[in-house]
Amino acid sequence: MSHIAKIELEINDLEALKSACKAMGFHFMENQSTYQWYGKWVGDTPLPEGVKIEDLGICTHAIHVPAAVFEIGVVQKGSKYNLMWDYWIGGGLEKHIGKNACKLKQAYTLARIRKTARQKGYLIHETRTQNGIRVALTQSR
Repeated sequence: MSHIAKIELEINDLEALKSACKAMGFHFMENQSTYQWYGKWVGDTPLPEGVKIEDLGICTHAIHVPAAVFEIGVVQKGSKYNLMWDYWIGGGLEKHIGKNACKLKQAYTLARIRKTARQKGYLIHETRTQNGIRVALTQSR
């Protein structure tokens, strides 16, 4: 089964994505030109907008999740990156990145906040909550 999805998240900071991967225990595979997926489009779900069958499995970089069979493709589109993945349950990604990649999205967003806050001289205070992470920024003196 192939169930390809494009993770709806604007990636424009590769260093923040690398930091997010490291924080989650994933491996950012720089310059890896293919990613592991089912390997054959079976047409049981629609392709993501703007993606052709011949694009499947091809990427600029990849993210390897050690406990999963499949990988996430990091596909460069101009100055931004799209994340592609096969969400078929047998590939094991959803368990680790969350439904609709919510855990990966949160980790990337947090990495961007940390980086930007440090660059602008803010102190970062993080609190883990039942629903995720609460971030508060204060100006350093």
